[in-house]
Amino acid sequence: MKRRILFARGAAAAAATTALAAPAIAQGSPEVRWRLSSAFPRTFDALFAPSELIARQVAAMTDNKFQIRVFPAGEIVPPFSTLDATQNGTVEATHVPNYYFIGKDPTLAFETALPFGMTTRQHNAWIYHGGGQALLRDVMKDFNVISFLAGNTGAQMGGFFRKEIRTVADLQGLKFRIAGLGGQVMARLGATPQQLALGEVYSALERGTIDAAEFVGPYDDERLGLVRVAPFYYYPGFWEGSAALSLNVHLPAWEALPAPYKAAIESACAHANVDMVARYDAVNAAALRRLVAAGAQLRPFPREILAEAWKAAHAIYDETARTNPKFARVYENWRRFRDEQFLWFRVAETSYENFAFTAAQTVR
Repeated sequence: MKRRILFARGAAAAAATTALAAPAIAQGSPEVRWRLSSAFPRTFDALFAPSELIARQVAAMTDNKFQIRVFPAGEIVPPFSTLDATQNGTVEATHVPNYYFIGKDPTLAFETALPFGMTTRQHNAWIYHGGGQALLRDVMKDFNVISFLAGNTGAQMGGFFRKEIRTVADLQGLKFRIAGLGGQVMARLGATPQQLALGEVYSALERGTIDAAEFVGPYDDERLGLVRVAPFYYYPGFWEGSAALSLNVHLPAWEALPAPYKAAIESACAHANVDMVARYDAVNAAALRRLVAAGAQLRPFPREILAEAWKAAHAIYDETARTNPKFARVYENWRRFRDEQFLWFRVAETSYENFAFTAAQTVR
């Protein structure tokens, strides 16, 4: 009888403890409200979607205690001011390709893309398992920011041109809407890089103010309507063999988060990193077919241009490394990893693709 009484009392005490513990745990999870400024408008849904996915995932994993409100480009800060906004805490987070900010430090290009850089899978391998994340986070500390991979476009197209490009000589004086290190490479080949807002590109091509323009790939490019005024659609965009987007977080805001909230951010960014490239792979093929039906004439960049661009790109890297110690440190690690990846992918991946992609069209 005494044993039964003691057991009943113990069970009642345990139940009471459980009842008290659940609210205590809930009360111990703080309400956190962040603002996230995207570098893209809602109209470019594949580019904007990862930031909303991150917000949904974080809310779901924290029982809605951690809420992130997402703002399109320009509602709080314009795209090229997002790093400043994150650095000074105007917003807690931004979703942006960090090569937008190479004017502050060219080392930031490594987080997004360099001409003749790695593919999406190779870039992920470098960041997650090749030492890239530690190197880049050390750089981002100088901006009071911690960054997380949070999307990728995959390999991009080379853009729309008003005329055919057959040799390097055809690039002389060509006014090309292209930014960043890709623009620097094109300049060395004789082109004249132009910086234009997206809303100005169509009319500039139509009037002949510029001769060519690049953006992303078929799904996004189709929306600009450039095929109507510049029919030659070149590939590949060798300056963006992949292009990663990052979630930049104000470092003090990050450090103030409880550990479970930090884990939610990291998990959501990893999900976004996979989802974005999967979305592009799903929609680009159909978009390319539509562009061709609308009059796009697909053209590969001539091998002569690619070879000269390769030389120009690596000359720029070597010159930058001689004057920028941070760039040099990241570049040494990145180039060694990239070259190993290229060697491995030539053996299995590329040999498989070269046969299978052609056989699907020719072998029955």
